[in-house]
Amino acid sequence: MKVRKAVITAAGRDQRTMPLQRLVDRDGVSKLALQIVVEEAAGAGIEEIAIVVCPGDEAAFRGATGDTPARLSFIPQAEPLGYGHALWCARNFTGREPFLHLVSDHLYVSRSEKSCARQLVEVAEAEACAVSAVQATREANLPYYGTVGGHLVPNRPGLYHVENVIEKPTPTEAEQKLLVPGLRAGHYLCFFGMHVLTPAVMEALGAGTGGKRPNLSEALAGIAPRERYLALEVAGSRTNLGLKYGLLVAQLAVAFSGKDRDEVLTQLVGLLARQQRSEG
Repeated sequence: MKVRKAVITAAGRDQRTMPLQRLVDRDGVSKLALQIVVEEAAGAGIEEIAIVVCPGDEAAFRGATGDTPARLSFIPQAEPLGYGHALWCARNFTGREPFLHLVSDHLYVSRSEKSCARQLVEVAEAEACAVSAVQATREANLPYYGTVGGHLVPNRPGLYHVENVIEKPTPTEAEQKLLVPGLRAGHYLCFFGMHVLTPAVMEALGAGTGGKRPNLSEALAGIAPRERYLALEVAGSRTNLGLKYGLLVAQLAVAFSGKDRDEVLTQLVGLLARQQRSEG
């Protein structure tokens, strides 16, 4: 299985401005968030990228992508029918191929020499199935993420066979249906904002009736009993720009992983010292 294409969703009402926020990347270069996400995809070997946007946003997003070797196209989501529908709008672009999917309001920091997206794509290509990136996440953050339950693949640390998927579960639902052996108490495997999806997932997204489309978690829950579906705990972390202080946390996460880490830490220590003196 070869993953050549990627779909980035950026049409959500609360998502439209997040990718246009400016940050300093780990090399000290000022970039818009969308450019960093596009570079994440291109760095995983992706040749073609489609970005799903609100009608009329194409020009703004085209100017935010920077230079990339991947071919870019923009797909308008004509009606605001949700995240699953936005992804389904790219069905003609993906065709019968597997594809990498990223959300535009998350940034990713790898703890490995390989980027988070490359780690995911390599596993998906080797296993020839859909694979979702996940991260062990505290129970308090369950309202923000789709969450999976399952069990470890034998002799494959960090790789899980998925048995169940629930979108933004309550703590009670998670405790009853999504416990994963080996995780710390109060932690669950939540989506990372990055997946390699198969044509079967796109078909499931198109299965709604009466104008209602399944969300991605529902589509993935539907395929889990029918075909092999895995989750990979990537060596890295994700930050959600849409959360309170999300942009600040994302900038710090990226800065702490980059070449200016010591300079940023020095400035933060100085800021805290001045704050303490003023309160003293």
